[in-house]
Amino acid sequence: MTRTLILMRHAKSSWDNPVLDDHDRPLNKRGKRAAKSLGRWLRGQLWQPDQAIVSTAIRTRDTFGGLGLALGAEFSPELYHANSAEMQMVLEMASGETVLMIGHNPGISEFANDMAARAHSHERFPDFPTGGTVVMRFDIATWDQVEPGTGQVLDFVVPRELPE
Repeated sequence: MTRTLILMRHAKSSWDNPVLDDHDRPLNKRGKRAAKSLGRWLRGQLWQPDQAIVSTAIRTRDTFGGLGLALGAEFSPELYHANSAEMQMVLEMASGETVLMIGHNPGISEFANDMAARAHSHERFPDFPTGGTVVMRFDIATWDQVEPGTGQVLDFVVPRELPE
């Protein structure tokens, strides 16, 4: 049996309001367009999550909403600025066969690099720019069996490579 993980860094956020708390920053116009493009890409590639776990930050919520997927999200405070180990603990509690996790850097790039058996050849894979999305497959029956360094990277994309 296999499980599929879609890891996504939130799309580009706005810095227009300097008094907003980091947690409350929304997406900017570019980020909104990127989220829609990422949603079209996921659907076009047939990467359909059956569970979404999203940081509670406004920019991650907005990214998830912009994807236009036909499922609700679980909003996890543990994903707000989580490190790789914290992200793995959240994933181990997942129940879906294809899980989408939306979070923040540096944790999301660390987690992607830790989980991949081999890094993707894309030059931006190591640093995971905003909207960066990786799809990995694991040969496991349940998420509590997931181990670092065992994910087969199936695809990686950044929004600027996608049509608007």
